[in-house]
Amino acid sequence: MESEWDALRALGAVTALWLLLRVTWEVGHLVYVYLLPQARRGAPWLRAHGAWAVVTGATSGIGKAYAHELARRGLNIVLISRSLSKLDYEAKEIERLHGRITRVIQADFTGGLEIYGAIEAGLKDLEIGVLVNNVGMLYTPGFKKLLDCDNVAKRLSDVVNCNVMSVVQMTAIVLPQMVARGKGIIINISSLSDRRPCPFLAAYAASKAFVRSFSRAVGAEYFSQGVDVQTVSPYTVATNMTRDVSFGKNAEDFAREALDTLGLTSQTPGCLSHALQSFLLPLLPSWFSLSRWGVKLTSLWANRLNEKFAN
Repeated sequence: MESEWDALRALGAVTALWLLLRVTWEVGHLVYVYLLPQARRGAPWLRAHGAWAVVTGATSGIGKAYAHELARRGLNIVLISRSLSKLDYEAKEIERLHGRITRVIQADFTGGLEIYGAIEAGLKDLEIGVLVNNVGMLYTPGFKKLLDCDNVAKRLSDVVNCNVMSVVQMTAIVLPQMVARGKGIIINISSLSDRRPCPFLAAYAASKAFVRSFSRAVGAEYFSQGVDVQTVSPYTVATNMTRDVSFGKNAEDFAREALDTLGLTSQTPGCLSHALQSFLLPLLPSWFSLSRWGVKLTSLWANRLNEKFAN
């Protein structure tokens, strides 16, 4: 009997030690990535990867904020989005505010492979140091079940093309020259929903889970050849996509803080406040969020948010 208690005590001690080490590591990582300015790589380090940055979905929200912040740090910017008038406006703003050279490429990322030939031609001969795969879309405004919308097949195709295909194809276009030069940075904007299945965000969360997995794998493949691939998985940022959510972080502040993490971590929620929220996420078990009662509670919460979207 005594030996059984000894075994249980030993198991408890090992478990406690493991939990202590994990918490210590997480806290140390948070301090290193977000709270030590002297650890940050700085603008010269960023510019050394190449003269140009390419940003998709660059005319609003996180993409616009990244484009301006990268220009502020000394990079020329290629802006890619579907609205030519918005592209021209943001390009002029970047030139006026930051004194950098810009190019614009009009593209609708809900299209298929046919859009990427023009994009590749527009990027030809540019020394691209940073690629920001930001463009993305929700399956529907608000939070709904998979079939609770019109033209389900078209909407699903749009989500896959915009959220998944864009990341793969833009990486395939830019990565070869980064490998040839032995340096480059690819930033893939994902979401906190990439960690687990999300009822009422099924297609969106699944597309972001792909982005996370793809980023980690490609990053592992090309790290030894000088290419850093970073996955940014924010919680809520104030953008057109989340226009009715009042507690989102300002996109400009988010982009600045997220860029400060480059070279320090390959996976980040982007800022300290989102990192703390990400740290707390496991407290709600995935099995509960997928259970009957979890789905019911999520449905009540989603209905309240959908009312805001509708008004």
